[in-house]
Amino acid sequence: MTGMVRDTREYFDTLDERFVPHEARGVSATLQYELSGETGGQWFVRVRGGQLIEISQGMAERPTLTLRMDARKFVDMTNGELDGTLAYMVRDLRVQGNVALAGRMKQFLPPRTTH
Repeated sequence: MTGMVRDTREYFDTLDERFVPHEARGVSATLQYELSGETGGQWFVRVRGGQLIEISQGMAERPTLTLRMDARKFVDMTNGELDGTLAYMVRDLRVQGNVALAGRMKQFLPPRTTH
């Protein structure tokens, strides 16, 4: 099991350990993360055909989905301490692009992986 992360850098450094390939079947997407605050930054993740093919710092061209959030709240969400749906409803999480994909992300990029 991948445990809790301390910051955004650790999250993206361990993302391949959290990724659940069979849940990402049929997903072809570029996920852009724009995280504000002290430990924030910009990262993007590419998923194709059930595989995590790229994790990079910076901005992607034409992302399928962009997630904007305070970095501390993002860490809470990835650790399972903040529900993503609730964060979206109270506007702590802002989503641009394929909103349905955002809901599905919990399946292939789950908080605190149990696989």
